[in-house]
Amino acid sequence: MSKGILTSPVGTEDHAQGPENAPVTLVEYGDYECPHCARAHPIVQEIQRHLGDTVRFIFRNFPLREAHPHAEHAAEAAESVAVHEGEDAFWEMHDLMFENQEALEDSALVAYGGSLGVDETALADDLVSGAMANRVNTDFRSGIRSGVNGTPTFFVNGQRYDDDWGDPAIFAANLRSLARAPARR
Repeated sequence: MSKGILTSPVGTEDHAQGPENAPVTLVEYGDYECPHCARAHPIVQEIQRHLGDTVRFIFRNFPLREAHPHAEHAAEAAESVAVHEGEDAFWEMHDLMFENQEALEDSALVAYGGSLGVDETALADDLVSGAMANRVNTDFRSGIRSGVNGTPTFFVNGQRYDDDWGDPAIFAANLRSLARAPARR
């Protein structure tokens, strides 16, 4: 386990928003039921709006199963939506779950997926069978290897970000300065 360094590099299997060649890659390990992640969600969206094509955002699942009983299925539901409807639908589901964090039981997850065009029976079957559990666990294990022990945990250009993320202005300023800094090898 390496603290401070993203040990699983960003790849094609990651859920990404923004250009691949953006000078800043922001990776979040998050939990859909975590209140801190819900607080970070609009902040990340604001950062994306302000920094535009200079930032690429990656979301990886890190459900804290013992603390948040619906987090695992919420992550699996997002992955199921991605498989059935594509990457854009993943991000819509991602947003829906953070915006409706108080309702993440399976019936609500299936309804959210249905509102995005996913066959509700297929999504319910995926949740019952655990069809997306391996995908969620892959993200989780990569977080553990990178020293993630809570959510949200951010990495910027492969380095753990331990500065203030709760103030969008400070977060954006820090990311802007990283965007201008020469890349580390």
